[in-house]
Amino acid sequence: MNILLMVIMIVFGVAAILAVIRIVRGPSILDRAVASDVLLTEVMCVLGAEMAINGHTRSIPVLLIIAAIGVFGSIAVARFVARRDNTTQ
Repeated sequence: MNILLMVIMIVFGVAAILAVIRIVRGPSILDRAVASDVLLTEVMCVLGAEMAINGHTRSIPVLLIIAAIGVFGSIAVARFVARRDNTTQ
């Protein structure tokens, strides 16, 4: 079980680092938005894995809030990019 936890931590850690690098270096706002969605998804996966390992469901409200932030953030970025594209044409 300890080896499995270490593998999970390494995989999620590397994925989070890569997502943060893409957020910082992303050439466009859409790249940054996708990377932030990936980072939020990783946080949700880590919380879900922690709930499964420890056998509780106390983090479900946090998961719902993180999911809502991700959805509303993606919608806001999409609307911003759509408006910006309409003004440049």
